[in-house]
Amino acid sequence: MTSRRRLTMLAVTIAAAPLVLGGCTANRESATGSAKGHAAPPELAVTPGDKTRDVPVSAEVGTVVKGGRVTGVRLTDDKGKQVNAEPREDGSGWVPSAPLQPRRTYTAEVTAAGDSGATTTRTTTFTTMAKSTKPQITSTLYFVGNRTYGTAMPVTVAFDPGIPKEARADVQRRLFVKTNPPQPGTWSWLEDGSQVYYRAPDFWKPGTTISVRAGLEGLPIGKDRVGDSERTATSKIGRQVSLEIDNATKQMTVMRDGKQVRRIPVSLGKPSTPSSSGKMVIMEKHQRTTFDTRGEPNGGYVVDVDDAQRYTWGGEFIHSAPWSEGDQGNTNVSHGCANVSATAADWLMGVTQVGDLVTVKGTEVELQPGNGWTAWNVSWDEFVRGSALPVPPGLKPAPVAPAHPGAVAGGSPAPAPSVSGR
Repeated sequence: MTSRRRLTMLAVTIAAAPLVLGGCTANRESATGSAKGHAAPPELAVTPGDKTRDVPVSAEVGTVVKGGRVTGVRLTDDKGKQVNAEPREDGSGWVPSAPLQPRRTYTAEVTAAGDSGATTTRTTTFTTMAKSTKPQITSTLYFVGNRTYGTAMPVTVAFDPGIPKEARADVQRRLFVKTNPPQPGTWSWLEDGSQVYYRAPDFWKPGTTISVRAGLEGLPIGKDRVGDSERTATSKIGRQVSLEIDNATKQMTVMRDGKQVRRIPVSLGKPSTPSSSGKMVIMEKHQRTTFDTRGEPNGGYVVDVDDAQRYTWGGEFIHSAPWSEGDQGNTNVSHGCANVSATAADWLMGVTQVGDLVTVKGTEVELQPGNGWTAWNVSWDEFVRGSALPVPPGLKPAPVAPAHPGAVAGGSPAPAPSVSGR
């Protein structure tokens, strides 16, 4: 088995609709306003404030309205070029579709209308800061564009070093997820801030398109660091596939679209190197790879393996193991992986997708949080407690869970037992 350095992630999701941008005249009230004795126009405040300097390139146009709603925002640079932006779902701001440029001047013109039709327009001009020289926090988005993922695929962002608790809300607000058809979810942080996961209360519905943006470039993170890069990706969710491995029977049950399609004998980790029990997700697939465990506890070997599918950072894979076919189905002899026959491993490679759920139960140790994409290894209530921002109270799993956890697309897994380190 191989080891791989764990990273951690965090994020926030807001479904944003395209912004209709309209031209306005700065700092004026409409003719239907109080000058004619009609209802007073709405009160409107805009940030960054006028003539503000050294604004981060991650800046948004913030708005606060009393007695109305924003109806138009136009953001232009110092050459008069319009900057595309999208509104936050709660109307609190308009987010540029790409980071602003350093040492540039921008003008935002915002119009709000009251219920009576009276309008108010405010204009603010601000200048961005020079490119930051502070150390960057490295982010990794584990969601690649133009792929087809399984129904349990969490959107994962990893950070090195981890994000401190006091900065997580700011980072989460710059993590965006849009789904079509809509299937809202939330972000949840690992305790050490090294990873943040996004998922819905239930598994993704097959055919869903997921678009992700991690808009972290230039974002101030705490007092001493900034975000590193802008990352985006759009991919789709494929058919429902899940694998359940039971140590008591030494069998893997393969489910596809809610139906059992095959049972496969397995050999799991021997007592000195036990497999992890929990709900995991296929992270990588390799037709051929090399396990090099020299220098690791209980390791020291180098072996080439075929048809390997990773589901933990610690090096647990489902893979072809012709040398243990006599033990598969009755005895655990591996170093923690799920050994299957060469024929079964080849078949599985054509059935599974990155993002498919793998449930292992009945082994000597429980899955450690963050050892893989462990977003499904906790109940929904525990998952939302990891968010740095409020979660809508109506966001709940479907009321009727399927009999087989993960067997039906859109279903919610049964709550996992409390998780402890291995």
